[in-house]
Amino acid sequence: MKRTLIASLFMIIPAFAQADSAHPHWGYEGKAGPENWGELSADFEACHSGKYQSPINIDHAMHTTLPPLDFQFNVTNESIINNGHTIQVTAQGEDIFSLDDETFQLVQYHFHVPSENHINGKSYPLEGHFVHSNNDGGLAVVAVMFDLGKENSALTTILDAIPSEQNKEEAFKQHVDLKSLYPTDRTYYRYSGSLTTPPCSEGVRWLVMKDPITLSADQLEKFKSALKHDNNRPVQPLNGRVIVD
Repeated sequence: MKRTLIASLFMIIPAFAQADSAHPHWGYEGKAGPENWGELSADFEACHSGKYQSPINIDHAMHTTLPPLDFQFNVTNESIINNGHTIQVTAQGEDIFSLDDETFQLVQYHFHVPSENHINGKSYPLEGHFVHSNNDGGLAVVAVMFDLGKENSALTTILDAIPSEQNKEEAFKQHVDLKSLYPTDRTYYRYSGSLTTPPCSEGVRWLVMKDPITLSADQLEKFKSALKHDNNRPVQPLNGRVIVD
């Protein structure tokens, strides 16, 4: 994907990039926390008034025949950053899949502790968001839940590369086996939602993997230590939306 497209995506997703002085400070605690995002800036109004917000509790899904997600994993990591909101890896390559007769390509992935989406009321220790874009800038986020269990080798590579300073972006050329960050069974739930961070823009296609994968207790503690606080937005009302699987 062209760097210009990646740059434009990061402009509309400030939480995934370095701090932007043009946007007010927001966070996960106190007056800058999620319950107040919509009051911090006119640009964040959707966080307060949006009707199709994410994350959600996935429950009572409508059973359909969703097409399989045929991921083509062939990606190069470019950089990694701890921006105070999340641990994010910027990616470039041919990690693509087809959805709604459109091609989506991975631009970055990041993590939330604990999970933002819930499944049947359950919150998981960690959730990975793999942010994909099509040629028109439309976004599709593939969400993967992590439960405590066996150590995940791909996460070890990421954790070892986290910069020691916040907001210091560093080159990240180590190979990460993205297949190890996805479950073997890639059946999923689908719903229409939003970014889970300001400006909470809607129209995001959410694909939430049904099966979790694992990380070790030590890996979870390393994520918590790097972030220093939970970074999950509370679940939002469905407002009549239908979840399908």
